[in-house]
Amino acid sequence: MQLISVNVGMPREVPWNDITISTGIYKKPVVGDVIVGKLNLAGDGQADLTVHGGPDKAAYAYPAEHYGFWRDEFPEMPLTWGYFGENLTTTGLREEAVHIGDKFKIGSATFTVTQPRLPCYKLALRFGRDDIIKRFLASRRSGFYFSVAEEGKVSSTSPIEIVHRDPEKVSVVDIINLFLGMPQDDAILERALRIDALPRDWKLELEARGKARKHDSHKKPD
Repeated sequence: MQLISVNVGMPREVPWNDITISTGIYKKPVVGDVIVGKLNLAGDGQADLTVHGGPDKAAYAYPAEHYGFWRDEFPEMPLTWGYFGENLTTTGLREEAVHIGDKFKIGSATFTVTQPRLPCYKLALRFGRDDIIKRFLASRRSGFYFSVAEEGKVSSTSPIEIVHRDPEKVSVVDIINLFLGMPQDDAILERALRIDALPRDWKLELEARGKARKHDSHKKPD
């Protein structure tokens, strides 16, 4: 497991659908050590802090293994590292094997997995197509966000070491499936709600969706 690219970028103004929006999704690889703070990487920024950034989304990681899939889907697109807006392009960390609450040491910094990435319209802006949002979520190739447990430095050659595996063993894909309403063992939701690293808004949303699924399953047909 290791980093193969560290990507940063500051918000920029971009025309989209006859308006101009500010977005930080455009990231470019950088060379050398990059300082990792509690809220972001040095040289990186987010445009809308109500939905992006903050301590639970200090860094976004995306598996390099997924790029082959997306290059097959969109062969005309120049999918270079950082194209999905990720800060950390990784190898060896797949969503089905990474658990919420897992901790990893990358370079001299320590990161905690907090949540999957839910795509918004800015991913559609980056790709120039609205269907990417639905396709991205359906693919389960979401990547995931980190909080920063210990500040430090990372670089594109930094190894990734496992520091701690969360005992609840709820994967990033498990959370996506709960969000999408896929059939799941109720125990997975119960375990997810016990994870300290999973943000409160996610817990409330998943709990509400779980109750709605139970209610719908108990409805009798007219």
